[in-house]
Amino acid sequence: MGDRLRLAIGVMGNASSLLLFTAPILTFSRVIRKKSTEEFSCLPYIITLLSCLIYTWYGLPIVSYRWENFPIVTINGLGILLESSFIIIYFWFATAKSKASYSKAYLVITILDDYACGKYETILNIMRPQMKIAALLIPVILVFCITVVISAFVFHDHHYRKVFVGTVGLVAAVTMYGSPLVVVRQVIRTKSVEFMPFYLSLFSFISSSLWMIYGLLSHDMFLASPNIAAAPLGLLQLIVYCKYRKRGIMEEPNKWDIEKKEEKSKQLQLVTDNNTNDKS
Repeated sequence: MGDRLRLAIGVMGNASSLLLFTAPILTFSRVIRKKSTEEFSCLPYIITLLSCLIYTWYGLPIVSYRWENFPIVTINGLGILLESSFIIIYFWFATAKSKASYSKAYLVITILDDYACGKYETILNIMRPQMKIAALLIPVILVFCITVVISAFVFHDHHYRKVFVGTVGLVAAVTMYGSPLVVVRQVIRTKSVEFMPFYLSLFSFISSSLWMIYGLLSHDMFLASPNIAAAPLGLLQLIVYCKYRKRGIMEEPNKWDIEKKEEKSKQLQLVTDNNTNDKS
């Protein structure tokens, strides 16, 4: 009974994680449509990539005992593909945005006849998005490679490998679930949820709750611990979204009323003008 329940929770955890990993598709369809990354942050996707890499390695027979954590390998392997795709799209359109800025800046520089100095500055502006993404991505790859090398060649027992890789995965998972808090701060500051993806927060909460239960049933604290911390963080994101979303909805009727009043005043003005013209 216990194994069946654990398997059922694992399947539901996989389903919720799949929804979590595919939730940014809505965000990136907007990025592709507008050909701009706007105010969206790349940080959550890079941190999620690290978490997927670590937990895929954790679930493989090299670290875990045989295929005891097979559900973790399947879903995190898919997560690696999806998060890599999102990062590539973000990189492409962040660079495209900078190239557009470069073209405008180059035109201004040509007009001002200040070519030499200005070209250097605008080249730096082009490189900033690339450097920012690289500065986040390179440490992620290094951490994963170091984790693989140490766990494979330094430790020669499944138990110690699981402890080491699980500890790294714990930190990565907590960071992954906490990374959207960067957006939460922006929401509180701007009082707008425009750049806070709702489904990412929702599926983050559901996924962390299910994997927490799976980890407890498996008596694996390296799976349960990060999700015990992540579930409240996901709930916090949903509360913040609902709070400022309601405020946005309440403001809409006021704008609509103003537009209606302006339209009525224009109609009255037209009627008045027509009456004046008839009299004259």
